[in-house]
Amino acid sequence: ATLEECRAALASGGNSETAHLVSVAILDLRLKLNRITDAELRALCDEMSLDAATDKTRDPKLPQRGRPLLRLVK
Repeated sequence: ATLEECRAALASGGNSETAHLVSVAILDLRLKLNRITDAELRALCDEMSLDAATDKTRDPKLPQRGRPLLRLVK
């Protein structure tokens, strides 16, 4: 089974904390495989945070983007 399948099985089985840990492992592997540096990830997180702050100042009648924010914690 792939890690994504394991994560889905854990989540559907009520093991959300363990599924979250598998998600973190998946992210870590993708970062390493794609040679994404900590600085690049931090820049992405910063940009997404700025976008989210800008979205909050938009007209509330317009649909909001529902994407999750990333926060780099090291």
